[in-house]
Amino acid sequence: MDLTGARIALLLTGILAGVGYGQEPLSPGSAASSGASTVAPTKSPSAERVILKVGNAQVTQAEFEAGIGEFETEKEEPSDKGRRTLGDDYASVLMLSQQAVIDHLDSSPEVSRQLAIARMQVLSDAEFASLMRQADPTTDEISRYYSAHLSDYDRVQVHRLFIWKRGEGSKNTRGLSPADARARADTIRQAYAAGRDAKTIAEDLKVSGDGLLDPEPITFPRGELPPRMEKVAFALQEGEWSEVEDSPDALIFVQLVKRDRRQLGEVSSLIEKRLQGQKMQAMLNDLKKKVGIWMDEQYFGTAVAPVPGAQRRDSDPPSNLRKSARKEEGTNEDERQK
Repeated sequence: MDLTGARIALLLTGILAGVGYGQEPLSPGSAASSGASTVAPTKSPSAERVILKVGNAQVTQAEFEAGIGEFETEKEEPSDKGRRTLGDDYASVLMLSQQAVIDHLDSSPEVSRQLAIARMQVLSDAEFASLMRQADPTTDEISRYYSAHLSDYDRVQVHRLFIWKRGEGSKNTRGLSPADARARADTIRQAYAAGRDAKTIAEDLKVSGDGLLDPEPITFPRGELPPRMEKVAFALQEGEWSEVEDSPDALIFVQLVKRDRRQLGEVSSLIEKRLQGQKMQAMLNDLKKKVGIWMDEQYFGTAVAPVPGAQRRDSDPPSNLRKSARKEEGTNEDERQK
């Protein structure tokens, strides 16, 4: 019988709870009931129908479907063959768990330890889920947060232009001299301003190996561009170009095509998760203070305080912008449009 690890793990979660926590042999329906104890579906008469028996234990349709719910997707109903396989697996796990009790394996130190850990994890997950529900922000809270952080949801459509350089201080084996690189950049921007197709300009530049140009404007919400480029892009007027970097390896320019702001409906789910996370962290911190947690610092070490702004630096080394450009070489046509 093909008992996959994932399927066994799911079934054991429910069934072994009845085996280990009660420390008693299974009575009719006891194992199955424990497996579905956290689920409270609306039961129809058919749901109460017993569809599986293993020894004296009986499993109803509702209990079985609660136990295998993760394998039955809403979009696709399992075939008779697939359901039979799940039934065979469920019966096998239930049979083995019954035999483990008969063999008194549930009282062995190792199994008792594993059951205790499993119980702790299940209870922890249940409490965490309860706190998460309590942390759900209201529609009004989401709206107020959005209004207070409008600039966070600004976005820009930009063209980025990279011209490779070589010469003193450069690690490039190809590219233009500093003077030729600047002249090439000027020519490209003039051609673009004159109405030449950006895709054609980008293809010519790519074929020459002298650099890269986004053939289509790319949309970046605030926070997704390298900090230096973002600062320049968000300060530009529509249609305006500006130099971002002049390093030994590259000249980098950005043009603002359009600037707008994501509407509340577009970001409400993001705000909801952020507010929920903030509320959740506050509740966990309060709970830790209320319960009292002590840790032996000689064993665990001292707590490390978070570094403000550690997730984002004020400036990127020149190489980071260039690495970003190199990574996109040959894939600009596939850039996502937001």
